[in-house]
Amino acid sequence: MTEKSNARRRTVTIGGDLTVGDVGFGAMQLTGAKVWGDYPDHDKGVALLREVVAEGVTFIDTADVYGPHSNEELIREALHPYPDELVIATKGGFIRGGPEYSDMGASGSKLYLRQAAYMSIRRLALDRIDLYYLHTPTFTDAPFEQAVETLAGMKQDGLIRHIGLSNVSADQLRAALAITDIAAVTVHYNVAVRVGAAVRAVAEEQGIVFSPWHPGAVPGGKDGNSFHAVIDPIAARYHATPQQIALAWQLHRTKNALPIPGTTSIEHLKENLAAAGIQLDPGEVEAITALAPEDA
Repeated sequence: MTEKSNARRRTVTIGGDLTVGDVGFGAMQLTGAKVWGDYPDHDKGVALLREVVAEGVTFIDTADVYGPHSNEELIREALHPYPDELVIATKGGFIRGGPEYSDMGASGSKLYLRQAAYMSIRRLALDRIDLYYLHTPTFTDAPFEQAVETLAGMKQDGLIRHIGLSNVSADQLRAALAITDIAAVTVHYNVAVRVGAAVRAVAEEQGIVFSPWHPGAVPGGKDGNSFHAVIDPIAARYHATPQQIALAWQLHRTKNALPIPGTTSIEHLKENLAAAGIQLDPGEVEAITALAPEDA
């Protein structure tokens, strides 16, 4: 299924005033190996980002730790000055001390988070960040609630427009909501991995945008047999790929879903966006939902 990706465009509203298409683009893959350094094919990365916008995508997700910094810089080079309708979300809180994943740390301190936001604004050439996520709750240098209060202050000061939370628990989301408005959450959630299931439930209850990452992933090998036994016949019915069905399921599963599939391929980009046009019936949605427990 590769018809024009914007044949059907549903929208999602972030924070009550930012309306975007219901399939965004996760830019993380446009970095070096292990999300370290520049994307190796610079010109291809620029061309892909421009195609993302040309295909009608109005939401791009990045983070200061992607590279670090190079992902935000590539987005600015490719797309600035930005189209009026484009929303760029970025994140702060992770610290990258080297090229290995084991070199990752985190900070929730007020001064660090404010500096991170200011630097993202500078790299992206923005006046303010439309959606700014606390990237992780794993820091130990500040209480979680204090970090949320820091973002609330950044919103009040005009550095950011809306606050998001990344990789949090449902209890942390509820604690944050007692402090300030939360416009969006992003967690790991797909047909096989339901780590973010409890967060999804709270987000749907509260009208918060739910932005799953790795949203179209379908397991391969023996681990994937049970998933493919259900998804492959559905894909055949719609002349689609299993990954497209997995993305379509996200859009049917959650009212305020904003999946952010990433890719380095224009062809794959178009397939991802075309998934928005697949109309699953309720039985198909239920069959896919039943493939993994939602009580994680």
